[in-house]
Amino acid sequence: MQAKASSPSDSRSARITVALFLAGFSTFSLLWCVQPLLPHLAEAFVLEPATSALALSAATAPLAVAILAMGALSESVGRKRLMALSLFSAALLHLAGALVPSWWGLVAVRFLEGIALGGAPAVAMAYLAEELPLEHIGGAMGRYIAGTAMGGMLGRVGAGALVEPWGWRGAMGVIGALGLMAAVGFALLLPPSAHFRPRRGGRRLHLAAWRRHVRDPKLARLFLVSFLAMGSFVSAYNYVGFYLSAPPYALSAPWVGSLFLVYIFGVLASSVAGRLIARWGRLRSLMMGLATMGSGLALTLVPALPAVVAGVALVTMGFFGTHAVASGWVGQAARGAKAHASALYLFAYYVGASALGWLGGFVWAGQGWSGSVTFALGLVGAAFLAALTLRGASGGRDRRGFGA
Repeated sequence: MQAKASSPSDSRSARITVALFLAGFSTFSLLWCVQPLLPHLAEAFVLEPATSALALSAATAPLAVAILAMGALSESVGRKRLMALSLFSAALLHLAGALVPSWWGLVAVRFLEGIALGGAPAVAMAYLAEELPLEHIGGAMGRYIAGTAMGGMLGRVGAGALVEPWGWRGAMGVIGALGLMAAVGFALLLPPSAHFRPRRGGRRLHLAAWRRHVRDPKLARLFLVSFLAMGSFVSAYNYVGFYLSAPPYALSAPWVGSLFLVYIFGVLASSVAGRLIARWGRLRSLMMGLATMGSGLALTLVPALPAVVAGVALVTMGFFGTHAVASGWVGQAARGAKAHASALYLFAYYVGASALGWLGGFVWAGQGWSGSVTFALGLVGAAFLAALTLRGASGGRDRRGFGA
């Protein structure tokens, strides 16, 4: 029996999915690969842990602002062009960062890289919302988030494995080269927008769109969940490397880097998010992700390496499940100007990463790992309370029959 030929729309959807997977992979490998390098940067430049975390925060802070600007710019210049420019320029800046001689030179390059990285995440959710049928958005968003998780995992694991034989510069250089190759694949695969219509209106149009989204009760709560959940996740991940590098574990850099293999659980959680939503509804799925994060954080307090690894795996699974549900919900809930709504969600996401991840360094310095876990658990608890209020803001069941 002859197999049914795939339709042009199926082929187009597959190209979109693969291209945006590559965009997520490139963006997040470039952004997060410095995380396992923080202890080595602290040693190389004689820094305190909170100061070494600037290698990450220097990129995430401008990224938060750049996402707002890029989301607005994409409404007039187009989605694909902006995403491609973002990916290519960020990869080239990352390669330059591997060569700078001074600490503050590295921070400056990472700052510029954060600005460059803003294009892809700001536009990807809006592109999916415009180009795919409504019933396919949840699954496609899950696969895009899976690409971000895969990039975050391989960027961290690769950097951790390469830092001892090649140093932190060699590790960054390899990740930059991979990001450049992913950018080429993205540019070749992603179809031009079929449903995008340029919107012109200047600053007033963008301000009005942002104001409308912030005043929407459902979207405002989703933005808050994004801020708190991401802050908790980054705070835990930033300092678990310091925790495991010190006694009683005293793990070497490759072993600490291999911890990030648990990101595979984030890939899996993101990929099945659409099915969870169909079965449990958006609100239950969101709360399930946050509860999983909290359980994992608590488990890392058990003074045994297998428990710490299992706890980090649960944190990763819960976070990426939460992120896939919340980000897809924003695209569905926004009434018009979807790129602006996506940009606000990601603005909250990266402000949480920058501000709360940096504050976590002072908690670690003063109270050690137990203090870091308590801090991260408090953020997850606040996110869970914010999610609970979505029931009243959701307006019941959405038009696909999913619970809120």
